[in-house]
Amino acid sequence: MIASIPSPPSGSLHIGPLALNAYGLMIALGVLAAAWLCGRRFEEKGIGTREDVNAVALWAVLAGVIGSRLYHVATDWPRFEGRYEDIPKIWEGGLGVPGGIFAGVLVGVWLIRKRGIPAGPALTAVAPSVPLAQAIGRLGNWFNQELFGQPTGLPWALEVDDETAVAAGYPAGTTFHPAFLYEALWNLGLCGVLLWIDRRFQPQRGRLMAMYVAGYGAGRFWIEGLRIDEAREIGPWRLNQWMAFVLVLAGGAYLLVVRDRPALATAPAAGDDADDDVDADVDLDDDDTADERDDDVVDDAGPADEEAPDVRRRVDQRRTPDGPATAARPSPSRTGAADPDAAPDSDDPPSPSS
Repeated sequence: MIASIPSPPSGSLHIGPLALNAYGLMIALGVLAAAWLCGRRFEEKGIGTREDVNAVALWAVLAGVIGSRLYHVATDWPRFEGRYEDIPKIWEGGLGVPGGIFAGVLVGVWLIRKRGIPAGPALTAVAPSVPLAQAIGRLGNWFNQELFGQPTGLPWALEVDDETAVAAGYPAGTTFHPAFLYEALWNLGLCGVLLWIDRRFQPQRGRLMAMYVAGYGAGRFWIEGLRIDEAREIGPWRLNQWMAFVLVLAGGAYLLVVRDRPALATAPAAGDDADDDVDADVDLDDDDTADERDDDVVDDAGPADEEAPDVRRRVDQRRTPDGPATAARPSPSRTGAADPDAAPDSDDPPSPSS
């Protein structure tokens, strides 16, 4: 074989005398990355602060871990029947993402509403953070040598210990599809796509979260089909394939239901304040002369206002009669220079420049 991906020899990372469980560490790093991205998006959208995100994430992540563990136990009950002490051992692997999504989102929405944050914009800010956390957390399966797929001889095939290969029902030395890596890359790509969609189209009313649910379900469906670990099957599919199919349907159905609903009103983005001030406070009646309109802008901006040139330029561009906006012409009252296009007034004597 030309190349392959070796598995780590141990499920722990050793830093001097300290031994860290790699599976738990990857989950923790995923949570930290998601909280960082979500906090940044909360502040960019003006719906909350990083402190809000940290306060909500503490309990939402805990609920997600409990929900995902309970889902895994419920869907793989024969493994735990009579061995109830193994149920809380999440460091040995075994978290069901559908249960984590349900519990984490439920608790998260409840907490953000308690803090006075609108649920729709909050879910939009959170959506790309979830697959980012999943992408990093999936690397924990690599350290545990679990959740690999069918045998393959591809250059990126996964090597596992001989005991692990034999326990899976294959000869020692068999290499497998790194299904966990496929899912990590899928989730990382999904995170990027959601960020692009949000910047390009700015979906509202929770649409971005629905896109995440459908996108994750689509990836999980085909990746689950590669896996060979023991799982309950219903008809032609594994149980988690049915759940992934339900996620795709649920996300798609929500998008269809809200497709014709109008967008929610949002706060003005930074940089639009000056335009709003001009619209609200500057009188641009058609009966005003050019000098009167310039005076309105000057009075509104004030001589000490550093943004006055920008305000004047936008007003001058707006009153361009046709064609593309042209550059603003310096006003005599501001520069002291004579206006070459202005006709002399025969009734009034020229006034000194200010």
